[in-house]
Amino acid sequence: MANLTELLFSLYGKRWDFYQIMNRLEKIMSDANKAREKSLVKLDDEAIKAAQSGKDFWYQSEKTVGMMLYVDLFAGNLRALVEKIPYFEELGVNYVHLMPLFDCPKGENDGGYAISSYRKVQPRLGTIEDLKFVADEFHKKGIRLVLDFVFNHTSDEHEWALKAKKGDKKYMNYYYMYKDTAEVDDWNRNLREIFPTVRRGSFTYLEKQDIWVWTTFNSFQWDLNYSNPEVFLAMCEEMLSIANLGVDVLRLDALAFVWKEKGTVCESLPKAHTLIKAFQYVARIACPSLVFKSEAIVHPDQVVQYIHKDECAISYNPLQMALLWSTVATRDTRLLNLSLKKRWYIPGDCTWVNYIRCHDDIGWTFSDEDAASLGINGFTHRQFLNRFFTGRFEGTFSAGEPFQLNPTTGDCRICGTMASLAGLEQAQTLKNDLLEKMALARIKMMYAVVFALPGIPLLYANDEKAVFNDYSYRERDEQKDDSRWVHRLKTDWKGKLIPAQKEVFDFVKKAIKLRKAEKMLGGTEITFYDTQDSAVFAFRRGTIHVVANFSERPAAFKIGAWSKESTDLLTGQKYENFYAQQLGPYEVRWLSENL
Repeated sequence: MANLTELLFSLYGKRWDFYQIMNRLEKIMSDANKAREKSLVKLDDEAIKAAQSGKDFWYQSEKTVGMMLYVDLFAGNLRALVEKIPYFEELGVNYVHLMPLFDCPKGENDGGYAISSYRKVQPRLGTIEDLKFVADEFHKKGIRLVLDFVFNHTSDEHEWALKAKKGDKKYMNYYYMYKDTAEVDDWNRNLREIFPTVRRGSFTYLEKQDIWVWTTFNSFQWDLNYSNPEVFLAMCEEMLSIANLGVDVLRLDALAFVWKEKGTVCESLPKAHTLIKAFQYVARIACPSLVFKSEAIVHPDQVVQYIHKDECAISYNPLQMALLWSTVATRDTRLLNLSLKKRWYIPGDCTWVNYIRCHDDIGWTFSDEDAASLGINGFTHRQFLNRFFTGRFEGTFSAGEPFQLNPTTGDCRICGTMASLAGLEQAQTLKNDLLEKMALARIKMMYAVVFALPGIPLLYANDEKAVFNDYSYRERDEQKDDSRWVHRLKTDWKGKLIPAQKEVFDFVKKAIKLRKAEKMLGGTEITFYDTQDSAVFAFRRGTIHVVANFSERPAAFKIGAWSKESTDLLTGQKYENFYAQQLGPYEVRWLSENL
């Protein structure tokens, strides 16, 4: 409690009622802890023991494999999701991230990231009791439940926002609301535009109220004012209510934006870290098994700042994701290798979430400094990647869609399913057997790399079946301006997979099974090899050496092994270790030394 008090004192200590605030917070935590069910208390005890010993963290286990999905698109509703547990078991998935499912506005709602109530599920998905039922059934099967904690903003239909619109001073102070346009201009001067095609600047004018409100993302998403301790207390109650449903992990959405200070860019400020630490200590006291996951799609130097047991024990690895695709486009592993060698290592009690695709777009979040050291201009490289993955570069195999094209800079991000971005859609469209062969090898290679890295490998639902883009979003008024819906697909449980898709699906199952059987693929230890052939990316996990050819050309690589011979876990084939191995197009090997 002393650490929590110190953190909050740095935020709110100048207030006359600071100790009243702390007393109220202590009651909130106590009430939440007393409401924990026995099954959750057991998980809390396990988490406390792991923290004390510094080991046995479930999220570092080789047996932890994840999937993220939209409940409606994947199963229809929460009750029906329980019926899909056998599918998770078939795949080997035991960490399931459900995309935003709390109540939100009808029509535009940023894919559910505009929350109207943290205590109510979207009616089409079920009820809050159904969500608790899912958590209970998941736990019976050893599946961890992951949800989003959208704590930077609420929707403009949240009860607090509705009261603010009516002029209630208490709730107006829950947000950043200004009458003076000069005040808005003063803030905007230093702020980055996140969705430039939606709105210029970071504020929205409410004509009826004649007032401006801070909206970093969309106009219907109002940023919360954490300089007001009432907001922190209220959001602690919401967080603990969600945790007590049986949620194991909360993904902290847009965490870089939660603290604002005039004259700054209002991203990744020191007090943003203070605020996240305060939430972490509240969770540690009231529900110790709850784990925070960081979602910071910012410069790599800032991403790692959120990864710590006192902030987020697990974190998305956007650098790995972006550079995996960059390397697929360039067939040159040097930037991937340099960047991961330089930026992979995080505290030993934390871990990465490694992924190829997610519900969101792909932003090219590599370091310009890393690129420059290799003679690569970051700006022009991003321009190339955008053209390559949207089919506007000669010889590309990719069929992606641009997202949030900035009319001023020409910058954009990329959307699309894994199979469409990796060339399988093009191969099928052209009915070209060679292109299909290369696309399949490319996809399997990418999966094999991600499944062998330290951390939690995370699948995006339907990518495991190599499904293609769904362009029908262009015909729906509420989605046509958001190209992310090209890869937000409804799962077809009745349709048959074409042979190429079945090949990917079978490989994914096989790779997960192999990963779970190898203790060395758990934990955090990794050593990246120096680049020998610019087409090859390689690393070592104990006595397992992973080598992957990121190109269509033959390549060669020599591992530094103690033993004379290794066995490729993926194929069972044996190789001599003291000679350079010849790799075929997109070939990948998990070479386990025969000691």
